[in-house]
Amino acid sequence: MNKIFALSAAFVMSHSICVNAEVIVSTDVYRWVGDTIEQGSSRAYAPGPYQIVSDYSAQPGYKMGIEKEWKLKNDITVYPQLRTPNRLQQAIYNMGLDEMVNAVEPDTTLRTGAEWAGVWTRDVSYSILLSMAYLQPEASMISLRKKVDKLGRIIQDTGSGGAWPVSTDREIWAVAAYEVYKVTGSKEWLEYIYPIIKRSLETDRNKVIDKSTGLVKGETSFIDWREQSHPRWMQTADIFNTETLSTSAVHAEAWKVLSEIAGLLGHKDVEKEALDQSEKIVSAINRYLWMDDKGYYAMYRYGRDNMIVNPRAETLGESLSIMWDVADKDKALKITENNPTTPFGVAIFYPQISDIPAYHNNALWPWVGAWWTLANAKAGNEEGVLEGIGSIYRPAALFCTNKENFNLDNGDIATELNSSNMLWCLSGNLALIHKVLFGIDFHKDGLAFHPFVPKALGADRSLTGFKYRDAILDINISGYGNKIKSFKVNGKEQSPFIPADKAQGKIIVDIVMADEFSHIAKVNRVSNAKAPLTPITWLEGRTLVWNPIEYIAKYKIIKDGKVIAETNSTTFDASIPGEYQVIGVDSSGIEGFASEPRSTRDSEWFEVPGEGTQLSSLELSYIPESGVKGYSGDGFAEIDHKTDKFVMPVDIAEDGTYYLQFRYSNGNGPVNTENKCAVRTLTIDGNNAGTLVFPQRGTNNWNEWGWTNSVEIPLTAGGHQIGLEFTDDDENMNMYTNHALLDGVRLVKKP
Repeated sequence: MNKIFALSAAFVMSHSICVNAEVIVSTDVYRWVGDTIEQGSSRAYAPGPYQIVSDYSAQPGYKMGIEKEWKLKNDITVYPQLRTPNRLQQAIYNMGLDEMVNAVEPDTTLRTGAEWAGVWTRDVSYSILLSMAYLQPEASMISLRKKVDKLGRIIQDTGSGGAWPVSTDREIWAVAAYEVYKVTGSKEWLEYIYPIIKRSLETDRNKVIDKSTGLVKGETSFIDWREQSHPRWMQTADIFNTETLSTSAVHAEAWKVLSEIAGLLGHKDVEKEALDQSEKIVSAINRYLWMDDKGYYAMYRYGRDNMIVNPRAETLGESLSIMWDVADKDKALKITENNPTTPFGVAIFYPQISDIPAYHNNALWPWVGAWWTLANAKAGNEEGVLEGIGSIYRPAALFCTNKENFNLDNGDIATELNSSNMLWCLSGNLALIHKVLFGIDFHKDGLAFHPFVPKALGADRSLTGFKYRDAILDINISGYGNKIKSFKVNGKEQSPFIPADKAQGKIIVDIVMADEFSHIAKVNRVSNAKAPLTPITWLEGRTLVWNPIEYIAKYKIIKDGKVIAETNSTTFDASIPGEYQVIGVDSSGIEGFASEPRSTRDSEWFEVPGEGTQLSSLELSYIPESGVKGYSGDGFAEIDHKTDKFVMPVDIAEDGTYYLQFRYSNGNGPVNTENKCAVRTLTIDGNNAGTLVFPQRGTNNWNEWGWTNSVEIPLTAGGHQIGLEFTDDDENMNMYTNHALLDGVRLVKKP
């Protein structure tokens, strides 16, 4: 009763203090007023810089509870100290430092979250880029070293279909590792990371960069629960075949990083080659994913033989494109003005998938909101920056911790999984102060300053004890805007840049803002929206048929990747040979996913030579006594580490370009985790023709057969040798099990 009374008293006090306080952020669902966050009848308030109290109640019965109060538990005096007139901002910052200390494990690695033990490549890398590189440089280096395998490659964490190369965002490690160098200036670290980055990128160039578009294949970065961001019909091989915005942006920046490191180490040939590769990916993103009618990039291209864009906005990808100059200045500003922003903040992607629960879908993640805020600051969007900060401070205050994610329908924590003390979320919280309001920006040769202070947050602030190389900085800033009026170092006016070789001893930085912005920009405020369901299609002879969808306005018919008709019917004449799909469109013009492709083209089937009907690979941990079922013909072939080459003959009736797929089985692991995706180089008559992946299809489920990704190949009439080779680049993350069963090959002629 005493604690409840104390909390109630605190809220009475907070209300009396904030009656006349300035409204900093106000949306349709919450307000940030002075030192208080208000959402409906709930309040969160900072009585002082080391305490936050809240009376918010989460969804009844939800499996993961919430805190009602945060109080400082750890010594944070060795980290940069913030002084600001807004107590809530200071308390949320201090909570970030407090939880950061919790995240440093006894072995000096960075724990991913209260519910997420260990080091995860993407989580720790994004956290390092946001703020851990300079706040925890030693733990950052130790953590990154943990994510290198014995072959000297960056580890792709376990995930869909057996991880790499279905998931391909491991190259974010390279960007994070270089950030640590920019902070520390360690030549030893630079020489350590260079061969790791080079080898990993060269492997990915051979295996996951699409040869025709130049985009990067694989899952959208960090959105690694496949049903959370892809249509249900997509197999993991289909996900490998997607070409994604965020992952492509990561690879473009990683190649740029390799170029800079090569230059620093004197490898001039690699410096130029790597920069050329980066620019090719940037060009591909702008050519294939930019949507001029929407003013932002598409989330990814998807399909089988014919690719189409998923026109959803994807906030991390849009943010990285701005931060890493994939988007030029005009595009960058357009993105901040057009990417949909709900009352709770920007979604992971928009619109939502209506029949999937909240996690990546229908959710806001604060660390992604931090990247979005940084991107808005770079683009010069004041309203976007202010609402971005508000979208992170609202849940931090109401839940008294840096939670993992939030349901966009109501701002609550009731999602599929929701950890407290989440590393990348607390890292984003801290980055708002250091990298937005104080504008700290690390370069290979020094420290730059680009402060962005919304007018509503204009005040005298200080950041003391900020460590950079051999210096300790005390930084004072006043005013608002994104233009600097005065920049002084130890009392002397200079440009807003401190060279690395001058960063020594005590440095006092005084910044006065010009109280103006370079331009006025807007925010695309929208209500949360869910897209129509995905039609389920089938063929009845040469007629395409699908189930009716409620509340639909029309259906778009796609043939070979292009819209050819619109209809209100649930059938379509598909007598003209092609690959057909259907998209539902609601009355607001929002489109759902395209249905599974259905082809009315003739195909040719070639069975593998029947090598057996019993599993025999030494890589197996489980062999079903009943043998394998579901294959066609007399048997199947096995590929594993002992199978350097597999070759089968085919006889082609006529010249043409063909789409090739293998029918296969892989029961070495579940669909959603582990790392046993089989990978092979496809050869035609001994020549490299592309990459085929044979993802996991279920633990011990050898009777479940599916199709690999589709590879486009030219073939002349007559006999050919279709081969699968196991090269060094085909080694997966498991390194012991790289094994699948082969049933046959399907060839469909391209029109």
